[in-house]
Amino acid sequence: MYYIGDAMSVILTVRIPKSLRDRMRKIDVDWSEEIRRFIEERVRLYELVQIVESVSQRARSRGVSVDSAELIREDRSR
Repeated sequence: MYYIGDAMSVILTVRIPKSLRDRMRKIDVDWSEEIRRFIEERVRLYELVQIVESVSQRARSRGVSVDSAELIREDRSR
């Protein structure tokens, strides 16, 4: 997996059914790039959720109310 700004990359192996691989070969898509973008977006989303949960936890300890779902929706819309 290649991270932007990172000079190193690693190989990530994923096992999928042969039938799925056969179907993928019929579609003209750069699957490596497609999967890389998906993983990057997913990691970004999980990191965002962790940040929101951390902020929510701190806010609760201070008695402030935060709607984390609304914050995530706002970020996705950007």
